[in-house]
Amino acid sequence: MNFHNVGFIGLGLIGGSIAKAIKKKYPDSRIIAHAKNEETICAAFADNIIDNDTFCSVEEFGKCDLLFHCVPIQINIDYLLQLKPVLNQNCVLTDVGCIKGDMQNAIEKLHLSEQFIGGHPMTGSEKIGYANSSNLLLENAYYILTPNQKCLSHKCETFSDYIASLGSIPLMMSPQEHDFDTAAISHLPHILASSLVHLVKSLDNESESMKLIAAGGFRDITRIASSSPVMWQNICLTNRTSILKLMDLYHNQFHVFYNAVEQNDSKALLKLFSEAKNYRDSMPLRENTSMLPGIHDFYCDIFDEVGGIAMIASLLAAHNLSIKNIGIIHNREYEEGILHIEMYDEQSKQDAILLLSKKHYMIHSK
Repeated sequence: MNFHNVGFIGLGLIGGSIAKAIKKKYPDSRIIAHAKNEETICAAFADNIIDNDTFCSVEEFGKCDLLFHCVPIQINIDYLLQLKPVLNQNCVLTDVGCIKGDMQNAIEKLHLSEQFIGGHPMTGSEKIGYANSSNLLLENAYYILTPNQKCLSHKCETFSDYIASLGSIPLMMSPQEHDFDTAAISHLPHILASSLVHLVKSLDNESESMKLIAAGGFRDITRIASSSPVMWQNICLTNRTSILKLMDLYHNQFHVFYNAVEQNDSKALLKLFSEAKNYRDSMPLRENTSMLPGIHDFYCDIFDEVGGIAMIASLLAAHNLSIKNIGIIHNREYEEGILHIEMYDEQSKQDAILLLSKKHYMIHSK
């Protein structure tokens, strides 16, 4: 199957990045797109990524061999209702949403199951919109594909090969498995992180001593609590069944730890922590495999002298390396290094480490 005519409903960070990756790999592809703002269409046209310089009519998408739906679920469904009468029967439909249940139900009601292959690129960025999209965003990222049972196998194989050709790592699973797995590794952890922050906030005193001494351990496991509240509100509501089931399972697991502590059971505690450590340590290290933006940080030893931080900041700036966040670590119980430096991307982090190392700064990187 030749995906020569490709369409996009939505051209933000993810849609724009996929379109750019396609254009880089397949420069002869004809790409059309619809976006919320005409400025986005004009920018993508000026970049030679899409072939339309204004909004497309619904009928124009009828010529597509492959159509990406990259907008919120309800808007995706609204577009499907409009597109169904004009769709090419051989067109592969896909989305990029992080939850599959609602979209799959809509596809079944519209009798489009044979054409639909759900998609979820496990990548992202703290920045949003087409202006921040990149053809490298998909590089070496897991791209979960969730075909339903009615989807023809040759379409699944062809689309999987196509995604792999863009630099991603396709993984096949059912929509139900996807929603349960992502609830376990992403949605439940966010709820736990947020609830832990609420607990500490409620227990902190007027001088906020807990906030003051919060170190790397607490900050690491609660980092995701800083993500968009609206996004996570929607995720909890749309993946409610899987999340509730996992919250029940976690409640049981938590009580295993509770009982071991209450009973002063040293053997049980050692076993629980050891098993958790071994499983955690066995997880493969890959970049851009998370729904959440990555942290590109390191630690640096500096002398306590006037201008020490400014000297490092100036050195990095002189080499066009932008610092996202910088600060002294006062509680170093779980981490090495006096100065914490966070960069905007992994390449900038590595360049900064190399530069500072050459200047004989002691670097600690996780």
